[in-house]
Amino acid sequence: MSAFAEPSSAIVTKKSEARRARSRRSRDHTFAISGITFICIFLAWVVATKFRLASPLFLPSPSEVLVQFKAIASDGYANGTLADHVIASLARITVALAFGIGLGVPIGLIMGLNRWVRGILSVPIDIYWGLPPLAYLPLLIIWLGIGESSKILLLSLAAFAPICFAAQAGVRSVPQERINAALSLGANRLQLFKTIILPSALPEVLTGIRIAIGATLSTLVAAELIAAQSGIGYMILSASNFLATDVVFVGLIIIAAFAFGFMALMRLLERRLVPWKGKL
Repeated sequence: MSAFAEPSSAIVTKKSEARRARSRRSRDHTFAISGITFICIFLAWVVATKFRLASPLFLPSPSEVLVQFKAIASDGYANGTLADHVIASLARITVALAFGIGLGVPIGLIMGLNRWVRGILSVPIDIYWGLPPLAYLPLLIIWLGIGESSKILLLSLAAFAPICFAAQAGVRSVPQERINAALSLGANRLQLFKTIILPSALPEVLTGIRIAIGATLSTLVAAELIAAQSGIGYMILSASNFLATDVVFVGLIIIAAFAFGFMALMRLLERRLVPWKGKL
């Protein structure tokens, strides 16, 4: 038996190494395509400003934006330094995502497992998720004031719904054959949840968190445009009042950097937590 086992294990090892190599090449190709796309967009920006295809009032050059970025970083803008605005926005996003994940994942899992809970909670979540955040932001300000509480609640609501729906969809997408197989092997409810339901739902949950990050970032700007004295959105609003387009571009680039950083973190988590995603 051992004479046949060694070649078999060697074949399995080679196949596994080949799959990993293909996965690395695919990631490298995707990264290269993304890099080329970014360079093309940047070159189009340079060409448009160099040949005056748009007025500098509407489209400042990259050099002007870089100069303004350095000026804001050293001297500050809108009653605060650049670090103050960045920290304020990041703190709001982090707290809101923590609330959204901490509540959205367990509630979504329970909704996927229990039809009574799903029937009770789906209606109010659907109702508020269908409303634009700016529509109920004034109501939150009336209830909670113009401080941090209203903004954190608004951002938490923006993060909660997509995570909750994704967790629910992940549970309901678990193949019944896996559940039946686990039950036939004697698994109890806790073992079934830990070994079958949660791992199967995890890719959907991570996708929901990705969507929640985008929703939170867009809602952050809306909240800081209306009810804030600090943050990148507040800085953008202050700059727009004085037609300082280069400062607006600085704020937009920082928000884009936020999104890129969060998405890179999510890709890292997906590779660690669900390495099988897209390979089955």
